Amino acid sequence: MHIVLDESAMAAVGQGNVLASRLIHRAHAEAEWFLYAPACALVEADRARPGTAEHLAAMPGITVLDLDLAAVLDMARRETWAAAHSQYAAQPTPDRPDGAVIATTLPSRWEKEAVRVLDLTP
Repeated sequence: MHIVLDESAMAAVGQGNVLASRLIHRAHAEAEWFLYAPACALVEADRARPGTAEHLAAMPGITVLDLDLAAVLDMARRETWAAAHSQYAAQPTPDRPDGAVIATTLPSRWEKEAVRVLDLTP
């Protein structure tokens, strides 16, 4: 299972969201679970809740996704960097042929987008 955390899900981790905590535990304990933190979403999460970036980056079950040229070119056409990088990260790749699910506490934000969503709203 491949899951991309958007900035709302990242902030939820620091606020004690039980569903977000379970995702982190599974990614750490189970070999087939992967959590990704897109760098642009990580910046926004840290702006909203200082210390979030360091906290998430220190967790062994979370992979921080860098902003590469392909992501920049795709994101340049979008409104916000955090959402754009999360959506880009969820797209299929050779390593993730089925793409990834976006974990969020703001599922309505993704209604018009072609992504799968995991609602972390308590």
